[in-house]
Amino acid sequence: MVETVLGWSIPGITLAMVAVGLWELRGQKRRGKAGTPLTATYVDEFTAIFYGTKRWELDHRDTQSMMREEDAQGGPPLGVDLDAGTVVLPPRTGR
Repeated sequence: MVETVLGWSIPGITLAMVAVGLWELRGQKRRGKAGTPLTATYVDEFTAIFYGTKRWELDHRDTQSMMREEDAQGGPPLGVDLDAGTVVLPPRTGR
C-alpha cells in the first residue's frame, strides 16, 4: 500500500499542477488579468527538487530582480559620446 502511494505521488502531483494551471489560465482569459500564475511558482519549485541547477537559476533570478536598473530612472535618455566629447539632447516640447 505504501509503495503504491509513493509510486503515484509524483505523477499525481504533476497532474494536479497541470489541472490547476489550466484552471488559472481559464480564469485569466475570462478576467483579462496578466501576470505570473501561481502554478509557475510550484512548477519551478517542483523542478528544483530534482535538478540542483534549477535552484541556482531561481536564486539568480531572485538576485537579479532585486538589483536596480540605473537607465530606467531619472530624466530622458541622453546621447553621450565620450570619445567625441559630444552630448545630444532631445528637442524641447511644449511651451
